[in-house]
Amino acid sequence: MSKEEAVFVGAIDQGTTSTRFIIYDRSARSVGSHQVEFTQFYPEAGWVEHDPMEILESVRVCIAKAVDKATADGHNVDSGLKAIGLTNQRETTLVWSKSTGCPLYNAIVWMDVRTSSICRKLEKELPGGRTHFVDVCGLPISTYFSAVKLLWLMENVETVKEAVKAGDALFGTIDTWLIWNLTGGLNGGVHVTDVSNASRTMLMNLKTHNWDKPTLETLGIPHEILPKIISNSEVIGEICKGWAIAGVPISGCLGDQHAAMVGQACRKGEAKSTYGTGAFILLNTGEEMVQSTHGLLTTVAFKLGPQAPTNYALEGSIAIAGAAVQWLRDGLGIIRSASEIEQLASQVESTGGVYFVPAFNGLFAPWWRDDARGVCIGITRFTSKAHIARAVLESMCFQVKDVLDSMHKDAGEKGEVKNEKGEFLLRVDGGASVNNLLMQLQGDLLGSPVVRPADTETTALGAAYAAGLAVGIWTEEEIFASEEKLKSSTVFCPKLDEELRKKKLESWCKAVSRTFDLADLSL
Repeated sequence: MSKEEAVFVGAIDQGTTSTRFIIYDRSARSVGSHQVEFTQFYPEAGWVEHDPMEILESVRVCIAKAVDKATADGHNVDSGLKAIGLTNQRETTLVWSKSTGCPLYNAIVWMDVRTSSICRKLEKELPGGRTHFVDVCGLPISTYFSAVKLLWLMENVETVKEAVKAGDALFGTIDTWLIWNLTGGLNGGVHVTDVSNASRTMLMNLKTHNWDKPTLETLGIPHEILPKIISNSEVIGEICKGWAIAGVPISGCLGDQHAAMVGQACRKGEAKSTYGTGAFILLNTGEEMVQSTHGLLTTVAFKLGPQAPTNYALEGSIAIAGAAVQWLRDGLGIIRSASEIEQLASQVESTGGVYFVPAFNGLFAPWWRDDARGVCIGITRFTSKAHIARAVLESMCFQVKDVLDSMHKDAGEKGEVKNEKGEFLLRVDGGASVNNLLMQLQGDLLGSPVVRPADTETTALGAAYAAGLAVGIWTEEEIFASEEKLKSSTVFCPKLDEELRKKKLESWCKAVSRTFDLADLSL
């Protein structure tokens, strides 16, 4: 097929710290991309916000620049681009005006913990306590999820209160905000979200894929402000005039971790871990919803079409992974760039007994302690910045190990796929997964192999696959040909002695216990 006849699919990958647009050809090879970082706002301790207008502009810039790059390389994107997929940071919440199209407050980011008091109040008032909604939505009451962020906006922001009362408010996660604007905004913008993003709000019934009326009534959230829930792979609408790719259909939408599952071709019994700002481990449980008894979440994995079966997942969410490396760079100045940490940590053979727990805003799975705060213990005069850097890398791996241990207990032997050697393979991706030392440490602490694909940016690829599937560019069989993907992957096999692994895990658990009940320390 010549370049003139080639077909392309674009993917908008809107993350916690940056936005990317990647254009893929039929062989799922990137032919053009552009990335833009945007501002993180920290108005108070534990608060994290984004400017929705800045995010929208970052998408506009990325699309235009990526198209220019691909065109300059001889790819006829203007006529060959057939579909756009979207993937996004989940749970991040905003409300905007239906009549002006303007946000009524900054977006409240998924890791923001300002809603702690709302969560405590709900836990005390509701008969089921923290797990009151788990049977319906699969999620505990936590600062993590969109519903409590929306409650905070409705209770504390006057413009939001007034807009809700006047019927002028629209609620959405970032996917909803972007799709509404991309498809016309004030001029007929489509107000939708997909099942994966909706499953992270605490408001969707996991069985029916509809907003749960009893939950909405209990929380006092009006149904009218919520978007329509759709599948992950279907034509949503066309991109409107004013964008560089006007007329191209948006036909795929998934939350970032769900997109990575598709990009990694995770079938039932297979798991992936994405290392980004946080780390997110999902195990595909097929069409069965598995309720966790070990601190994990039950969520939608993906639903690749309106009539397609729904795959569910067990998920363990880790709030701080790569963000701890950013803290070493920006907060402490120990490194000048994130990529330097591998070289620095490689200068020592071990952490020298130092353990670092990055509970900056509490701990997510499997602990669920919003009263936890970060600790670094075991420091002596021998401790150097190399030991601390290595302890930061190990902290990511220990947290993933905690989640996978819970996953093994919840899923059981029948719920996991193993290779011919009886080993459970963890697929890895995301920005931090390019760090070879981190991946080797992960394999060592798990005691099982870690598999990294040739292309670690599987989140954008998953969104592209979902979009291409909806318009007939790929089939499901092609997308899930995981055996072919494994051939070009790098495998990190464990080298650590079993006895030493056990001792290190015991020390880690001791360090985690030291983080509890520290939220009220005096400033």
